[in-house]
Formats: sequence, C-alpha cells, structure tokens
Amino acid sequence: MNRNRAKRRGARGIQAIFTVMCCFLSFSTIGIAADEVDLEVSLDQKTGQMLMVGFRGTALADDHVILRDIRRYHLGGVILFDYDVVLQLADRNIRSSEQLTYLIATLQDAAAMPLLVAVDQEGGRVARLKPAHGFAPTPSHTELGIRDDLQVTYAAGKDIALTLAEVGINTNFAPVVDLCINPDNPVIARLERCFSSRPDLVSRHAQQFIQAHQDHGVISVIKHFPGHGSSQTDSHLGFVDVSASWTPAELSPYVGLIGAVGVPAVMTAHVFNTALDADHPATLSSSTITGLLRNQLDFDGVVISDDLQMGAISEHYGLEQAVQLALEAGVDILLFGNNLEYDPEIVPKVVNIIRDLTATGVIDKSRIDESYRRIMRLKRFVPSKVE
Repeated sequence: MNRNRAKRRGARGIQAIFTVMCCFLSFSTIGIAADEVDLEVSLDQKTGQMLMVGFRGTALADDHVILRDIRRYHLGGVILFDYDVVLQLADRNIRSSEQLTYLIATLQDAAAMPLLVAVDQEGGRVARLKPAHGFAPTPSHTELGIRDDLQVTYAAGKDIALTLAEVGINTNFAPVVDLCINPDNPVIARLERCFSSRPDLVSRHAQQFIQAHQDHGVISVIKHFPGHGSSQTDSHLGFVDVSASWTPAELSPYVGLIGAVGVPAVMTAHVFNTALDADHPATLSSSTITGLLRNQLDFDGVVISDDLQMGAISEHYGLEQAVQLALEAGVDILLFGNNLEYDPEIVPKVVNIIRDLTATGVIDKSRIDESYRRIMRLKRFVPSKVE
C-alpha cells in the first residue's frame, strides 16, 4: 500500500475513534501512588521485572534455568502451559493441583520480589487447568454470552479465580474482550473466546469476570488490544492485517471497562491496522499503545505484550528490533512464552539487549522507570507465598 495513502486512511480512522471516545468515564488507578515506588534499584533489577517467560518442567531442581533467571536476572514473571507445542507433549508445567502448588511455591521461594505467575484460563477450550488434570470444567466466553446472565458470568469468573488462587496463580490472561465480528475467525470466534459481537454485552460480562477475579485476589488482564475479533488469520502463525475489517467499535469494551472497574492490565494484539499505524503491528506501535491506549483512553495500568515469539512478530522482526520497538511503543512487560520455540537463554539475551539500548541512549532510562513503577504498583497486590 502506498504509505501516504495509508497515512491518510489512518488519519480518518483516528478521527472516527475520537468520535467513539467522546465521553470517558474517570479512570480508577490500580495500586499505589507512583512516588511510593522505590526507584533506587539497579537497572538490571528493573529490566528483569519487565520480562515474563515460559519454561519446561513440572518440578524444578535447584539448578533449573528458570530459577537461575529469577535469582540472577531478577525475572519478574512466568507463564505456565499444560502442553509443550515444540515437543508435542502434555504436562509441560501442569499435572495436578498438588504438583502445581508445589511448583509455584518453588518459583516464589526463589524470588526476592513476588512473581507474577500467569496462565490463560479463559474458560472452555482455552483453559490450561483442565479436567484431565483434576480441575473443574469451565464455560467458554461464548457460552456465557449466549446465556447472558451476569450472575452466571460472575460465578464462572469466581470459580476460575478461586481455582487459580488456590494453587498460587495470581494473574489470568482473561477475559477476552474481542468482539465476535468474524464468526470464522480461527483464533477467536471459532474457539468460543468472545462473549458477543455486541460491544455493550461484551463490556457487561467482562466487567463481571474482572470483578470476580479482583474480589478473589487474582489479577485480570484484558485482551487483545485494540481488537482481534475481525481477523481472518491467526497471529500465532504469521502476519495478520485487520485494516479492512477493524472498526472503532472494537475499542468500546476498553473505554467502558477502564472507567468502570479500573482494569489493572491490558494485553496487546500483534495485528496490523493502517487505521492506527501504517508501519507496525499494535504491539510495536507507539501510536496505538502510547497514543491511543495511554493518552486517549487514559490507561495507566500495565501493558503486556502478547507472546513476542508468535509468527506475526518473529517472522518479520529480529529479537533486538522487536524488543526496541516494543519498549518505544510503551509495552511494560515483554512476554516470551517459550512454547512456540524454546530458548532457555531468552532472559539473558533480552536483558543484554535492553542494557545495550539504554547504554547507547536508544532507550532512555526514564522509559524503564515508567514501566518499573507500573509493575511495582501492580505487585503490591501479589502475595509472595501460597497459604
């Protein structure tokens, strides 16, 4: 596409977005005041808190690489999976409630600062804690949307949150607030990951899901900003362009939820959308994350990237370029699932990249401080041990 024409189209799209967002609800800040966060820690400590990675193992020897990363590189978070995609084996991190509780306790015991321990437990087909491992079945977002009973949705969110909290998981990458725009969407609608195509219904049910998590001590991360529901393809596999299908209505759940429940964290989408940025997908787009989400939607919580090893990023950007662009865009936590590809040295690699970027002045240290403040605010609500 001609770049000037793309930018003109982008300008028209932004104007439409501003029209949708003419009336904002006030944002309720999650956490503590920024000036209460101690910035007198090393750059490496701050950088480590900005990383979340996946690992292999259901039990950890003391020399396991993930424990090294927590101790030496100050790793701030981990993501757990039930299935290893590369090895095509089950039981990557999860076998049973008892095993998982012990695994998470081992991780937390190694950390000086409480870890964010995250999982995708949306409900239905996207649930890492499955009945096969002794966990209760969960309804999908689509099932809840069709039933359209807010009390049922709150109860489903509560059941999920209690299950997660019991084993020590403190962060859930849910709910999905994408709209069911494309019923043949291979990664959203066909997996029953969206409540509805109606923004008002999505907002109401997502609010109940989030509130249930907050009421029971689990951080809820809404996704995939600024909207993945109209896509034709899967960003796990490669480039996804929603320029012709995305509409400003896909922002409506974010507008309402940020104002209504004080959303603590948002996960980005790796979708390319010329209405927002003619050059980069959302995760790597300053105009989308800083310009739209932060400045226009007034979001001051934590922004987490979707997995930076997904094909939409890894097939088009080198690791150094992806890290730099994500930081420049305003991402606070860089997620490497280590499941679509496996790199046991991903943490020291990324730490060194960020160290070089700051040492050369490409990324200002104040940018790292901004993310560190937000992450520390969030972590004030994270217990370090499982009771």
